[in-house]
Amino acid sequence: MKRRNFLKSGVKGSIASGLLLSSNSISAKDKKSKDNIINDGSRDNWKQLSDGKRGKPERFKEVNYKVVVVGGGLAGICAAVASAREGVETLLVQDRSVLGGNASSEIRVLVNGVNHLKPDWIPERETGIIEEILLHNRFNNPQESFSVWDHVLYDFVIREPHLELLLNTQAVNVEMTGSSIKKAICWQNSTETEYHISAQQFVDCSGDGLLAASAGAEYRTGREAGSEFNEKYAPEEADGWQMGASLLIAGKDMGKPTAYSPPSFAIPFDLKKSNPRRKVRSFNEGYWWVEVGSKHDIIAEQDEIQHKLMGYVHGVWDYIKNSGDFEGTENYALEWIGSVPGRRESRRFMGDHILSERDLVDHQHFDDAVAYGGWSLDEHNPGGIENLDEPPSYFHYHFKKVYQIPFRSLYSRNIDNLLFSGRNISQTHIALSSTRVMATCALMGQATGTAAALCVQHKKNPRGIYQKHMVELQEKLMLNDAFIPDHPAMDKDDLAKEVKQWSASSTQSGDVNLLNDGWSRDFKGVLHHWSTDQIPASVQMEWEKPVALSSIVLKCDTNVQMNIMMRNNYNNRKIFTDTVPPELLKDLNLEARINGKWVTIGTITDNKTRRIKFNFDTIKTTSLRVNINETYGSSIAKLFEVRAYEKSVIS
Repeated sequence: MKRRNFLKSGVKGSIASGLLLSSNSISAKDKKSKDNIINDGSRDNWKQLSDGKRGKPERFKEVNYKVVVVGGGLAGICAAVASAREGVETLLVQDRSVLGGNASSEIRVLVNGVNHLKPDWIPERETGIIEEILLHNRFNNPQESFSVWDHVLYDFVIREPHLELLLNTQAVNVEMTGSSIKKAICWQNSTETEYHISAQQFVDCSGDGLLAASAGAEYRTGREAGSEFNEKYAPEEADGWQMGASLLIAGKDMGKPTAYSPPSFAIPFDLKKSNPRRKVRSFNEGYWWVEVGSKHDIIAEQDEIQHKLMGYVHGVWDYIKNSGDFEGTENYALEWIGSVPGRRESRRFMGDHILSERDLVDHQHFDDAVAYGGWSLDEHNPGGIENLDEPPSYFHYHFKKVYQIPFRSLYSRNIDNLLFSGRNISQTHIALSSTRVMATCALMGQATGTAAALCVQHKKNPRGIYQKHMVELQEKLMLNDAFIPDHPAMDKDDLAKEVKQWSASSTQSGDVNLLNDGWSRDFKGVLHHWSTDQIPASVQMEWEKPVALSSIVLKCDTNVQMNIMMRNNYNNRKIFTDTVPPELLKDLNLEARINGKWVTIGTITDNKTRRIKFNFDTIKTTSLRVNINETYGSSIAKLFEVRAYEKSVIS
C-alpha cells in the first residue's frame, strides 16, 4: 500500500504500515482497565528510608471527564477552554512541560494567521479565544519573553473553571467500545504514572494524532495527485512527501565583537549555492527555511531529522558570522538555539469533508463553516534545506480574501466520538499548506471544543451536531467572538434584536443602528460599527415594552487590521504592533432605567478583552445605556455589536 493512501486500523488491529505504534488498540472486551500496558510496577521493591518499609508505589489512576483534549498547542488550548466555558468538565493533556506547541519557548514559531491579504497586504486578524490569549500576553508580557509566554499560556488555562491540565503526559493508546473511544491510555513521564482517562468526547489536537491513529481513525500522509481533487498545485502523481520540521535560533547584539566557532556536528552551508529566495534578512531571528522533511515515515525519522537540523542551523550561523558576506555581524552572538524541531505535517485524519485547494482558492461557501483562514498556499519544497536548487517555499497562491473551514473537516468519519483541530484535520496536502498556521488552527480548536461540549449536552456525536445542531454551534461561536465569514449572527435569544430605537451621544463614522446587524467587524469594505467622535460617549437602546435582562455582551474595537502576536522584529509597523491595541476599551459602565430612574448595573475599569460581558441580577427595563469612559490610548471608541439576554451568558 502506498503511504499516501488511506491508513486505517480496525479496533483490534495495528496501524497500517507499522507507523509508530507497536501495540494494538484495546478492546474493552479484551482487557480489564487495570491491566497496565506500559509498566505495572510488579518488580518495584522500594525501601523507604523514612520508615523502613518496602513495596511498590501506586502509580495507576483512572479518571473520568466529559471531554478530553489531547495536545496543548494553541488549537488544543482553545478547544479545552471553549469546552470548559460551556460548563463541561474538561481535561487538557499535553506531552511537554510547557503549553503552546510550536509557539512555545521550546520552538518559538510565530503565531501566524491571516496576516496579510492582497492587494494591500492588510490582516483580517482572528478574534475569539486566540485573541484573548494574545491580548493576555500583551498585558502580562510586554518584554516579549518566550519563557514568560509559556507561563501566560499556563495561567490562561489553569484559571478556567471546569478545566484541568496534565503536563508531561502523552496519549499512547486507547480502549474502544465498538467505533467509539472509551478511554485514552496515557503515560505521564514526570511521575511514572499511567492514566486511563474516560470521556464522552475526545478532541485530538496533538498534530501527529497518536490518539486518533490508535483508535483506528482513517488518515492520509503525503501529497495527493492533482487529478484527485482537481488541484492545480499538487503533483501529477501522488507521493509520500511531507513538509518538514524547522529549528530556530535567536541572535543578540552583544555590543562588542563576539567570535563564533561551530560545533563538531555543524553541517557546512553556503548561501551562494542556494536558490535566491532563501534570504537572511536579520541576525536576531531564526530562519524557517532551515528545514528537513520526509517522503517516508516522518514520525519514525524524528531523531534523524533533529540531528540534521542541529547541524544545519549551526552551519547557517557559521556562514553568517564567518563568511564575510554580511556586514554588521561582528557583535552578534547566538542567544538561544532550539533543540525541539517544529513539525509542519504528518497525519491528516479523514472527516465527512476533505478540504482541498479548490475549496480555498474558489472560496467555497459552506453552510457548516466554523472557522476561516487566509495564509498563502505556502508549500515548502521537497527536501527543504537539503534541496537548495528550489526555493524554500513556492508560495503558490496569495489570497485576496479569507476562505471558510467547514465543521465536517473537524471530526472523524469512522470514529464516532472523535474530533480534531490543527494541522491534522481532514484536508489535502495543498490545503494544509495554508491552514496549518497556528492562529487558524486555534479557530478550529475553539470550534471543536464548543462542538464537543454540545455533543455532551445533547447526547450526540459530532456528526449529529452537524445534522441537528449546526446553527446552534455557529451562533455559540459568534456569541463568543469567533468570526465566521459570510455568516452573520442571527441569535434568536438576543433581545437587542427587539430594540425599537438606538441613539448615540455622538457619531464620527458608521451608524449606531449597525450594533445589532449581526456582524462583529467591518468586512469586505462594508461598515458594521458605530464610532464616537470623542470620549466620554454613550449609546442607548429603547424597547417598546419592559424586557427581563441579566446579561449584556459587547464587541469593541481591537483593530483586526493589525497583527498583535510576538515577533523578533517589527520592521513593518503598518501591520504589526508590540503594544496593547490603543482602540481597546478600558473603562465603561452599564446603566438601566428602572422605575423611571437610571441605575448603574455594571462597571468595568480595567477591561482587557474585545468581547465584554456584563452579568447581573435579573432586571426589568425599557432602556439601557452603555457609557464609554476611556480606551487604552485612542481618542475615539468603536463598538461593533451589543447583545442582550434574559439569561446570564456563562461562556
